[in-house]
Amino acid sequence: MLKIEKLNQFYGESHTLWDLELNVPEGQCTCVMGRNGVGKTTLMKCVMGEETVKDGHLMFNGDTDLTRRKIEDRSRLGIGYVPQGRQIFPLMTVEENLRTGLAARSDGRKTIPDRVYELFPVLKEMKSRRGGDLSGGQQQQLAIGRALVIEPRLLILDEPGEGIQPNIVAQIGEVIRTLIAEDGLTVLLVEQKLPFARKYADNFVIMDRGRRVSQGSIAELSDALIKKHLTV
Repeated sequence: MLKIEKLNQFYGESHTLWDLELNVPEGQCTCVMGRNGVGKTTLMKCVMGEETVKDGHLMFNGDTDLTRRKIEDRSRLGIGYVPQGRQIFPLMTVEENLRTGLAARSDGRKTIPDRVYELFPVLKEMKSRRGGDLSGGQQQQLAIGRALVIEPRLLILDEPGEGIQPNIVAQIGEVIRTLIAEDGLTVLLVEQKLPFARKYADNFVIMDRGRRVSQGSIAELSDALIKKHLTV
């Protein structure tokens, strides 16, 4: 679904991603892991076009090169993105927040898909409330719902469980598996919580200092790898 080839990215003179290669298989959840500051969020921003890359390629769905495409073009191709920190509109209602995602659809649809409310019933119950009045967990559900409004083929989630209550984290994990099993969605996930990754991801990738240092099926995420690359 997504193949990253020899990707290099800089912030000024600082080289942040080094010849990074990553394969995200279709219909699975791939979890990118690593200590703080190793380039995980930067990589997600490069995929979405929020950060430019110096060289390398981002190949989507086999033959579409995303590398120089605009953010809105990537969304219309079927890539949904939930950034770290959610970034909802606090003064807009839940429904209005969801409707902002419709602008990124390629078919011009003007109504929110029922599937969003099926996955997150609380959003339907609270659709007239302002986003800023929701709890952190509800805001995260709203952010994911907004990304799902475009009915993406690839969903990128940057630390969806950060700072929210455990029961909502578990619900988000179950939604990920439901989307994969029933909708054929592909998920690229940044997550530091090992129990979450082991329960809901199919594959892992570990980054260190802007490089990919290990990858495999989630069953291959050994204690030795965790000790070497993930423990603080």
